[in-house]
Amino acid sequence: QVQVVESGGGLVQAGGSLRLSCAASGRTFRTYTMGWYRQAPGKERESVAYIVWSAGSTYYADSVKGRFTISRDNTKNTVYTVYLQMNSLKPEDTAIYYCKAMMGVDSPTPVDYWGQGTQVTVSS
Repeated sequence: QVQVVESGGGLVQAGGSLRLSCAASGRTFRTYTMGWYRQAPGKERESVAYIVWSAGSTYYADSVKGRFTISRDNTKNTVYTVYLQMNSLKPEDTAIYYCKAMMGVDSPTPVDYWGQGTQVTVSS
């Protein structure tokens, strides 16, 4: 089975920076993508950024382009790590941030695995 664990959230003033980490561990057939979503109170969960594992290509939501950077560490077998460097944070970035790993575990069929979430609070 795959376990996904996030860390790095916290409280920061507007204009500050935080770095989130996510580690997905387990034996997998293939890792397709890993990425970050966020959900603010009263709002739907939205995609923030993701990385295509094999190619390293990245996607960003318009609201975070130029401020957030996603990166990966693919040097370890059975542990897949992504980071989200968040700079120039704004109060509207306040949310619970979730990591999602899209992986094929027993077959090529992709399955989504979610972490428990980490709170990011940006004060004005």
